[in-house]
Amino acid sequence: MDDLKFGTRNKRGDWAPTAVLEFAPFWYWPLNLTKLAKWLVGYVWPWNAFHMATALLYWNYVLPSQETMKTLSWGWALWLYAVNAAAIFVMYGSIELFYYVKRKQGTRFKYNGKFPSEQPSDVFWFKSQNLDNFLRSFFLSIPLWTLIEVFMLWRFANGLSLQLTWAEHPYYLALLTLIAPVIHEVHFFCIHRLIHTPFLYKWVHSVHHNSVNPSPWSSLSMHPVEGFAYHAVALWHLVIPSNPIVALFQLHVAGFGALNGHIGFDKLELTEDNTLDSHAYAHYLHHKYFEVNYGGDGVVPLDKWFGYWHDGSKEGEARMEARYARKVARANAKQNS
Repeated sequence: MDDLKFGTRNKRGDWAPTAVLEFAPFWYWPLNLTKLAKWLVGYVWPWNAFHMATALLYWNYVLPSQETMKTLSWGWALWLYAVNAAAIFVMYGSIELFYYVKRKQGTRFKYNGKFPSEQPSDVFWFKSQNLDNFLRSFFLSIPLWTLIEVFMLWRFANGLSLQLTWAEHPYYLALLTLIAPVIHEVHFFCIHRLIHTPFLYKWVHSVHHNSVNPSPWSSLSMHPVEGFAYHAVALWHLVIPSNPIVALFQLHVAGFGALNGHIGFDKLELTEDNTLDSHAYAHYLHHKYFEVNYGGDGVVPLDKWFGYWHDGSKEGEARMEARYARKVARANAKQNS
C-alpha cells in the first residue's frame, strides 16, 4: 500500500499523516452525526471490543473460583501472572515479530524511519531498547498489574467492595463499561502530568521516555512507581459501585491497551488492501516532544483545556513552540530575579 496517499515522509524517512488529530465529534458544534456514528464504531471496534473479549475470557476460563479468591495465596496469584505474561507476549510479540523483526511492511506508515534495533544506546540495559523494554515489562510492570488484579479480585470475592450484578443493574453496568476507556483516559492524564513534574520525571518517568522511538515492547516499560500508578486505574472500581467483569475490562484497557500508543506505525497492513488503524499518533507525538498530549485520543480533551494539545499540524507545532518559549522566559526571569 502506498503510504504517501495518506501522509508525507521527510528526508530522515519519518512519516506523518496528512490528517490532523481531532477530538471526539461531540466536542464540536454543530454536531456532525455522520462523524459521530463513524467515531462510535471506532471507539468500540476493534480495540475496546478486544479488551472486553479478553476480560470475558479471563472471567470464564482463567480466574479461579470465587471461593479460591477469598484467600490470598501464591498459587492463583502466580497463575494470573503467568497468563498475563503469556497474553502480553503473544499480543505484543506478534506485532514486534511481524512489523519490527520481519519488517513485513518496511517503514510504510512508520512515524520514525528507524527501528530501535538500529539505535543502541547506553541509557538502556545491555544498550538494547528491545531487551531493556522487554525485561522491564515482564519483571516489573506485569507483576504490578497482577498485584493490583489479585487485590481487586480478592476484595470482590470477599464482598469488601460494592458489587452490582448484571441481572439487577444491566443499564448502569453497560454504561460503566462504555465509559471505562474514558476513566482510563482521565486517570492516565492525571498521573502522566504528575510524573512529568521535574522530580518525578527525573527519577520515575524518564525510564519510559528513554524510548523516544517506541515499539511494542516499550508499552509497559516503566519505573515501578509509574507501573503501579498506571494499572491502579482498576482500583476505581473498588470505590464506585461496579462489577468484577467491568473492573477486569478496565484493567485490560490499561494493560493490553498500552500497546496502542507504542505501535510506532499509523496503520498496520493486514493484507494488501486492508489496514488496522493503531490510534498511536497522539502518544507518538508525546514521545517525540515530551510535553504535549499527556492524555489519550481526545475523548475528553484535557490536553486542549490545559494547553498541551498537539494535533500534528503546523499550527500545533507553532503553539507548542510558543509555549516552550514562554516557559524558557519564565525560567530566565526567575533565575535573574
